[in-house]
Amino acid sequence: MRSPFPGMDPFLENPAFWRDFHSRYINYLCEALAERLPDNYEARIGERVSLIHRAFPPSIPPRGDYPPRTVKRIGPDVTVTRRKGPEPARASASGVATLEPVTVPNVVGEEVGETYIEIRRRPDRTLVTALELLSPANKEESDRGAYLQKRDALLRQQVHLFELDFLLGGERLPFERPLPPGDYYALLSRADRRPDCDVYAWSVREPLPVLPVPLRSPDPDVLVDLGAVMAMAYDRGRYARSLDYGSPLKLAVPEETRRWLEERARAASA
Repeated sequence: MRSPFPGMDPFLENPAFWRDFHSRYINYLCEALAERLPDNYEARIGERVSLIHRAFPPSIPPRGDYPPRTVKRIGPDVTVTRRKGPEPARASASGVATLEPVTVPNVVGEEVGETYIEIRRRPDRTLVTALELLSPANKEESDRGAYLQKRDALLRQQVHLFELDFLLGGERLPFERPLPPGDYYALLSRADRRPDCDVYAWSVREPLPVLPVPLRSPDPDVLVDLGAVMAMAYDRGRYARSLDYGSPLKLAVPEETRRWLEERARAASA
């Protein structure tokens, strides 16, 4: 079964499915690129791991469109008595004061791995192009700063940067001027045209486009069909079996867009 949407499926933004979809899409995109690259190029998948901590007290709800991430909590290995307040020091028989401990759980950050694609030119395997599929963490306070630092480091090198934003939620990447109207974006920053960036924008009602991926001059761009990659990732991920298209879409979108998305989703689940 195909997705009920002509392009990106916004129900995949559910945190229960996004990480799996992200990995699948990157894998099939890498395969699609490898089939089209000249013999002196290679496409490889890389991975980086970020440590995400909760940036707000448990009693305060997070901002944005995504629920808070799971935070692993580790309790102590000994049994102690919980009390409402600090226990006064007690004097032992020897006259030495002792204290009763208060149990406070540790908070351990969650390790979040993200894959990306590097196109390298042989024989020296020089990095030519980096391709990123943005994740919710890249567009939230939890990991946004770290991602922007890595992004800035790439923009300072002679490397093409191609970023795909298939997310309706979260904060867009920073530019000197507002982005054109759109729900989804592909951002292509060619090394020889900076600081300018080619911005491709389209709506949830449109299919994913066929776009150029740059190589090292004078080699021509290679074209990649983002929609074909999406269809393969959706089919191989068996998402039609798991996504709850009968539930409301938990994303901040205009009401007209919400009605259109939910109508198509309900028709698919009927």
